[in-house]
Amino acid sequence: MTTNPLLRALLPLVDDLARDLPESERYRRLLEALRQWMPCDAVALLRLDENQLVPLAVDGLSPDTLGRRFKVEEHPRLAALLERRGPTRFAAGCELPDPYDGLVEGHRGHLEVHDCMGCPLYLDDRPWGLLTLDALDPSRFGQNDLDNLEAFASLAAATVKAGERISGLTRRLEDERQRAETYRQHREREMIGQSAMHRRLMEEIALVGGSELNVLIQGETGVGKELVAQALHAHSPRSARALISLNCAALPETLAESELFGHVRGAFSGAVAERRGKFELADGGTLFLDEVGELPLAVQAKLLRVLQSGQLQRVGSDREHQVNVRVLAATNRDLAEEVRSGRFRADLYHRLSVYPLRVPPLRERGRDVLLLAGYFLEENRHRLGLRALRLAPEAQPALLAYGWPGNVRELEHAIGRAALKALAASPERPRILTLFPRHLDLPTTPGPENEPPLVLAERPAGPLKDALDDYQRQLIRASLARQHDNWAAAARELGLDRANLHRLAKRLGLR
Repeated sequence: MTTNPLLRALLPLVDDLARDLPESERYRRLLEALRQWMPCDAVALLRLDENQLVPLAVDGLSPDTLGRRFKVEEHPRLAALLERRGPTRFAAGCELPDPYDGLVEGHRGHLEVHDCMGCPLYLDDRPWGLLTLDALDPSRFGQNDLDNLEAFASLAAATVKAGERISGLTRRLEDERQRAETYRQHREREMIGQSAMHRRLMEEIALVGGSELNVLIQGETGVGKELVAQALHAHSPRSARALISLNCAALPETLAESELFGHVRGAFSGAVAERRGKFELADGGTLFLDEVGELPLAVQAKLLRVLQSGQLQRVGSDREHQVNVRVLAATNRDLAEEVRSGRFRADLYHRLSVYPLRVPPLRERGRDVLLLAGYFLEENRHRLGLRALRLAPEAQPALLAYGWPGNVRELEHAIGRAALKALAASPERPRILTLFPRHLDLPTTPGPENEPPLVLAERPAGPLKDALDDYQRQLIRASLARQHDNWAAAARELGLDRANLHRLAKRLGLR
């Protein structure tokens, strides 16, 4: 019988090495064993990703911690832990700010006096990450705990390394290093989530990313279709070449062809010099066409020709240019319905949707809302120069209950607005800024059924044309509000051509 408590804590981890466990479950068990061996109030496992630490598992910390990204230069305690090969314990009264201020569950205030220690993990003699422990009792840890943590860290590093091998992560390391620089250039945001829907999406990205297939990325406004395109490019053999993006909804109809294929000098009024289009700029790489459903039919025909033959002509030129481009397209329209209605070419639709990829809306991703909220909280903490920015416990159910019609983009804006509201309402600049439901100001049951009916305001007697103009203004403003100022989406909702809506809005003084 095993009598050593450390071995008793770690034996289940050794048994897990031969099991194909999800990464999150493997790390959860690792922290469970750590707390069994060294009881405390909070533990965390963080992976070092260049200049930031990414939480992989936490126990005793707020769930949104998993969505945060701790830049090492902004958190001196984490930096101090990484500087030493062995474990470090901070004095109870240490004045260095704690990255977990306001995040320890059951403790709402600033961690003025507490016990904190941590230890780096090394894999193949290179720093991989950190284990951190926090106790609200300022005298919880002693010298024996430092020795025990060092022993645990060595075994934990071996567990992590074995787990990476089993999951196949190490097989991708060299490839990831080669692509890292290009990926950083294009990545604006990390794709964060742990839900089944998110994992399925990431699996599909890994599956199709390495192919040469054209992908049609489908999803509602604000779900992160551009992020998906960036991830597909990063997983592709073309990742060392350019990823060129073009928002088709923002293109005036008269310039769409020039933007895609380029033009020669004198091709049209204002063409004072020869210019390459997006296809030529993306030669050898990837072209991302966002809101591809907004392209005019005439341009669709020319786009189809390039996809079929790889040949294009600049506007005003008879010369052929050969390009080798992988096309990723995105839309929030039902393109199959657009084909049936004659607004989108069937042959182009089939060329673009060789592999259709659906991005799930935020309401289908469960507790991913809290992880994403943590990411945006950390961004705003840095932007506002705060010591800590957190969610009150009662704000978490409010985030989970809301339907997020604007998806991740709406969540990002909601966290940013709430942080500003909370800061403005504070009599003095706080050390910890807490966001409550009143700051988020979310409807309890969002949706069209809860929107107030549009009522035409009473107006004095006057020409019918003026009354009709007022009513049209109200309709357009209401549609834009529902579509988060997306003019293309508002045009679809109102049953208008996008160009006609712009002209009407200009006549009505809305633009």
